[in-house]
Amino acid sequence: MFKLDKLLMSGKEVLPIVEGGKGIAISTGVTAGNWAKSGGVGTFSGVNADFQDENGNMIKPVYKGKTRLERHVEMVKFAIKGGVSQAKIAHDIAGKSNGRIHMNVMWEMGGVEEILDGILSGAKNLIHGVTCGAGLPYRIGEIAAKYGVFYHPIVSSVRAFQALYKRSFHKVKELLGSVVYEDPWLAGGHNGISKAESSDMPEEPYTRVKKLREALREFGLNCVPITVAGGVWWLNEWKDWINNLEVGKIAFQFGTRPLLTKESPISDAWRKLLIKLRPGDVALNKFSPTGFYSSAVKNSFIGELSDRNDRQVKFAKSQNDDQSIEFVYNDHGNKVYLSEKDAKLAKGWIADEYKVALKTPDETLVFVTEEKAQAISENRSHCIGCLSACKFSGWAQNLQNNLLDMLPDPRSFCIQKTLQAVAHGESVEDNLVFAGRKAFRFAEDPFYLNGFVPTIKQLVERILTGF
Repeated sequence: MFKLDKLLMSGKEVLPIVEGGKGIAISTGVTAGNWAKSGGVGTFSGVNADFQDENGNMIKPVYKGKTRLERHVEMVKFAIKGGVSQAKIAHDIAGKSNGRIHMNVMWEMGGVEEILDGILSGAKNLIHGVTCGAGLPYRIGEIAAKYGVFYHPIVSSVRAFQALYKRSFHKVKELLGSVVYEDPWLAGGHNGISKAESSDMPEEPYTRVKKLREALREFGLNCVPITVAGGVWWLNEWKDWINNLEVGKIAFQFGTRPLLTKESPISDAWRKLLIKLRPGDVALNKFSPTGFYSSAVKNSFIGELSDRNDRQVKFAKSQNDDQSIEFVYNDHGNKVYLSEKDAKLAKGWIADEYKVALKTPDETLVFVTEEKAQAISENRSHCIGCLSACKFSGWAQNLQNNLLDMLPDPRSFCIQKTLQAVAHGESVEDNLVFAGRKAFRFAEDPFYLNGFVPTIKQLVERILTGF
């Protein structure tokens, strides 16, 4: 057995191994409950979770509102109902174990504060901690304090934590359960690469975590654990971090490995995909409507977005020396001006059936097929306001008319639609499939030989061996 001491997390001593929260409907009450039952910290996703009916069936939300605001109100209600349902499932499975139950949410999701309030009040005493990232969750401590639960902010740099602590966390530092360092180059899902950092130049995580520990010490928080998320596979590879005074008390988060367990709700096609991944099959991209980088499997869905972004030219609203070729870009006769080179490109794309030119917020035109243009329009028309601000649909919570002060961006996509689709068994080729950058290790790890799929209990036991 690998030497791994228990840590105080969310008010209880637990194994310092944490299930990474994965929405939508991937980290569930079942996975969280079983992880906690095994002695670690189980995490269910509070991002548009499914809810369980009286017969034990999981129900996917169906929206009936005629306007985006009406559907947004429905979404918030469904999210609260689903989160409470998943918390109860997790609590019932975990029983009187030595583990903890956490809920994960995105700070930039639509209605996040109302959803947090609704779930934490409806699932009182069932949730021990809340993890929150994808933005700067400056009010997460205040909300957690209302319900006496611990909060675990997710950050990707020491600067982000320092800003959050000075702005608000110092007011409720007694409930700061841990700080999750999510490596922006290795973690799956949305990543916190800042404008000052390069997606192509990853930094060594030890140095960044060491700086985070130094900041915690400065604030008198040396006893607060740091949870390392992103790139964690075998604990034996992190043995130099354990009982290391420079990084202090530390826990490890597993986001990708729990996908391939018997309790995981993912489809058989998704399971088969994971086993076949090779180095380079998972990569960062900048297509998300959140504006964040994200780490996902390079499939047909990502390929189409990449190709779509490549079919793009700059335009001018009035003629100039460089952009002198008139181009009529829609049936209404609206025109812009292109350079001679770009006009030739546009003509070629149109000949290849990419006949529809769509304006972007950056004064460019993107060329798509008539079918894709219709799909983009339909997806926007079904918007439920799942993000606080969405580049793709133009939704912006709490702004005038709930609209961004910019054109919707046709280079992006409806993240709610595709994540719901893949979570509920639809194609893993034609939808967004998040994964950590080390997902290719399923194919290399002898634990998964001959198609072996462990239970969560078996996975935790394996992790505790160091491998």
